[in-house]
Amino acid sequence: MRASLPMYALPGLEAATEALWAGLAAAFRAEGLAEVPERLSWEADHAALWTAPDLFFSQTCGYPLTHQLAGRVTLVATPLYDCPGCVGGSYRSEILVRADAPGAGLADFAGRRAAVNAADSQSGCHALRHAVRDLVEDGRFFASVVVTGRHRASMQAVAAGDADLCAIDGVTLALLRQTEPDLVARLRVLASSASAPALPYITRRDIGDDDLQRLRAGLARACGDPALVAVRQELLLAGVAVLPLSAYDRIPAMESAAAAAGCLVLV
Repeated sequence: MRASLPMYALPGLEAATEALWAGLAAAFRAEGLAEVPERLSWEADHAALWTAPDLFFSQTCGYPLTHQLAGRVTLVATPLYDCPGCVGGSYRSEILVRADAPGAGLADFAGRRAAVNAADSQSGCHALRHAVRDLVEDGRFFASVVVTGRHRASMQAVAAGDADLCAIDGVTLALLRQTEPDLVARLRVLASSASAPALPYITRRDIGDDDLQRLRAGLARACGDPALVAVRQELLLAGVAVLPLSAYDRIPAMESAAAAAGCLVLV
């Protein structure tokens, strides 16, 4: 069996992510789960693990959950984060520009260049598409879009002048304020996106009901473990909530609203 936590494993947070997994693994074993991986998997193609038959536990983005992973994985729980914009299992994106860039709102950046981390990213692409939906002309708002591969790379592109604007997962931004304050200081928040359910914890599609409940109980145990307080604080993890899968309908609803307003694509 394999496990991964790829979504917030930023440079400088690898040790904390491994420490969190060690605590989670111990909690899962304490709840009676077998074949709990000792260490995290760090494959470059983390998406391949999400549908692998030996998936034990991972975290994905809400857009894949509701699109390419629909019916192929099981939602375990939704993390609760202690940072701005995160309330009751939701999060938002912060739309960033260079600190010295003129412009007071999104409309001032029409016809400019956006950086997105991936075409299937809710926080980096589809939240931005939703945010500019009422400002489009002929189906587009930006003159061009560059795909960077990661939120941090999008921020670097904007800071360097290779792009004018990017939408960044609010949890990622809060973590980077801790680990790369100089990069964050070169940017400013122009606007915030609408909220959506936070990045979900998932497991394989065919997990039994008893083991699914043990996973959820293990998460709750780890989030209440005094020995993990420092690690949870470093990773901004405040707890978990068990939301119905229907809570994530918010994400395709945002996509549909953008399409209905004429904003057909970013990438």
